Amino acid sequence: MKEFLVEITTTVPEGTDQAEVDRIRAAEAVRAGELAAQGHLFRLWRPVGELRSIGVWCADDETELREKVLGSLPLWPWMTAVVTPLQSHPNDPGRAS
Repeated sequence: MKEFLVEITTTVPEGTDQAEVDRIRAAEAVRAGELAAQGHLFRLWRPVGELRSIGVWCADDETELREKVLGSLPLWPWMTAVVTPLQSHPNDPGRAS
């Protein structure tokens, strides 16, 4: 699988009931765990003081990433994502020999 840097911003539509937001966020946590177990979600961070996420995600290609991986997230309809394909750097200290 290929790696992608994904910056996600979630915007809850104005007027959405808080109970619905809580329900969807709980489902999001479950789905993220499933995607991690499948090898699609490698790392995920939240910048300090910001309501967005930055993560390393894996998929066969960007279409699969957007449609089958990110598209399976319960919050996806409320998300915008900036996807950057990644490639190995020759000076990466984590690179396998």
